[in-house]
Amino acid sequence: MGIAILLVDDEEIALLAQKKLLSNLGYDIITKTSAEEALAYLKTNQVNLVVSDLSMPGMNGVELMNEAHSFQPSLPFIVLTARASVASAVDAMRKGAFDYLEKPLDPATIDVILRRALDFARVSTENELLREHYSERYSFQNIVTQSPVMRQALEQASQITSSPLTTVSLCGESGVGKEVLARAIHFGSGGLPNNFVGVNCAAIPEALLESELFGHVKGAFTGAERDRDGKFSLAGGGTILLDEIGDMTLPLQAKLLRIIEERCYEKTGSNKLIPVDFRIIAATHHNLAEKVKQGLFREDLYYRINVIPIVIPPLRKRKEDIPILIDHFMELFRKHHGKSLPGVSQQTLKTLIAYEWPGNVRELRNILEYAAIMVRDELIQPYHLRLVANDNSAGTIQPEQGAISCNVKIPIAGLRLSEIVDDFTAKVLDQVLESCEGNKTKAAEILQVNRKIFYR
Repeated sequence: MGIAILLVDDEEIALLAQKKLLSNLGYDIITKTSAEEALAYLKTNQVNLVVSDLSMPGMNGVELMNEAHSFQPSLPFIVLTARASVASAVDAMRKGAFDYLEKPLDPATIDVILRRALDFARVSTENELLREHYSERYSFQNIVTQSPVMRQALEQASQITSSPLTTVSLCGESGVGKEVLARAIHFGSGGLPNNFVGVNCAAIPEALLESELFGHVKGAFTGAERDRDGKFSLAGGGTILLDEIGDMTLPLQAKLLRIIEERCYEKTGSNKLIPVDFRIIAATHHNLAEKVKQGLFREDLYYRINVIPIVIPPLRKRKEDIPILIDHFMELFRKHHGKSLPGVSQQTLKTLIAYEWPGNVRELRNILEYAAIMVRDELIQPYHLRLVANDNSAGTIQPEQGAISCNVKIPIAGLRLSEIVDDFTAKVLDQVLESCEGNKTKAAEILQVNRKIFYR
C-alpha cells in the first residue's frame, strides 16, 4: 500500500469527486461519510493523512481531530471548508490542523498542500523517534548507582523536569557525569536532541565567548561579515549547558545575570531584545562560594544560578557504584565492539575499587574500554588496565606500552644492590601472581620465564 489518505465528508457526491481527484494524484484513498465512522477506522488502522470536512452532523471535523490526536498525536489533518467559512478553518489550524482547503478542490494547489502535510508528518515522526531514542539513552534509569548521596542527586534532578525554565546548578569534579545528568534533565523535560546545546566556557577564548553565546550582527566587529546566531539562539525551546561557568569573565557574568532576570538578551552589536525560552544549566568543578569571596564570581549571579543546586560526588566517595558501573559499561562494550567480554576478574575488581579515580566515571569508562579492546575471550586482568600510578596505589600493576611496572617503595638504607633487586623482584612476582588469581602458569607466561624458574 502506498500513501494512505482518509477522506471524510458527509456529502457523498462531493466525497466521490474528491476521491477521484486524489486517486488520480497517486494516493490510496479510504472514504468515510461521518466523523464517527472515521474515528472507529483510525482506532484500528494506520493512515498517513486525514482530509476531513469541517462541518458535519454529529461530530465535526475539529472534534474528530481532537479525538484522533489523543492516540495518534502526530497524525496530520487538513480540513475542508466552504469559502464562507474560512474563519472557522483558520480557527481549526490554531487547534492543531496542518492546513485547510476550500471547496471545490483546486487540482493545481491540492497536491502541493498534501505533500507539505506529509513531509511535516514525516519530520514529526522522525523527531518523535529521535526524542524517544535520546530520552531512553539519557534517561535517569541509565544513570546506575547504589550510592545514597548519588540517589539523592538523581531524585533532585528528576523533580526539576516538570519546571522546564528553572535554572539548575551542577557542581562536581571533572568526569563525574555533569553533562550526562544535564542531558537526563533535558530529555526528562521533553526536550529534542537538537535543542540541547553545551558550551565549555573554559575552552573558548574570552574574546570569542560573547559572540559564541549571544551571536552577532553584521558589522558588530572586524570580521563580522554577516549575521550569526549564537548558542542561546540554537537552544531555543530547550536547554543550554554552561559548563565550567566558574571560568566566565565578570563582564559576561553581568550579561548572563540579565538573561536570567529579564528572560531576554541582545546579539553583539544589536539593541534588539530577543526573548529567552530555554533552561540554563550551569556546571562547574569550582567552589563558587569561595570564588565569590575572592571577587572572581558575582554574588548576585551565584544566588541566581543556585536555585536548584545539585552536588555530584566523586567516584572515590561512592566506591559501592564501581561494580555496577563496570557491569553497565561492559554491557555497552559488548554491543559496540561485538565481543563476548566475560567481564573482569576478582583481582581486577579489587584493583579498581582500591584505585582513587582522579578522572572519576569518565576515567573508569575509558580504562575499561581500552581493556575491552585489548582482551579476546578472557576475563580482564589487572595487567590489562592503564591506571595512573599514585601514592595510594603502591604495588598495583600498571601496564604501559606492553610492559609491566610496579609502584613500590623499598628502603635502601643499609641494603646492598642485590638485596634491593631481590626485594623488588619478589614484589613483582607477588603482584603478577595475585593478578592471575594464583595461576602460576599464567603468571610465568606474562613474565616470559620458564614455569620451574618462576616456582623457584
